[in-house]
Amino acid sequence: MKRDEKKKVIVKHAKHAKDTGSAQVQIAILTERINELTEHLKDHKKDNHSRRGLLAMVGKRRKLLNYYKTKSPEGYQELIKTLDLRK
Repeated sequence: MKRDEKKKVIVKHAKHAKDTGSAQVQIAILTERINELTEHLKDHKKDNHSRRGLLAMVGKRRKLLNYYKTKSPEGYQELIKTLDLRK
């Protein structure tokens, strides 16, 4: 993920101007990285080192989502819709 792409994600999901580390921003950044790595692994099926990193990111995002769900259920539902996480 390039620096300008990351800034766009942060600006879209931030609560205020200097918000870079809130749960929803972290979840959005992880989701973008997971999507990029998923595309990479479609072409490089035997790249097990990247696959391990992907699984770690998915686990971290899951933990952040669980935290955010307990903290703000309405915000959680809105975030899931905007990031298109549930099928």
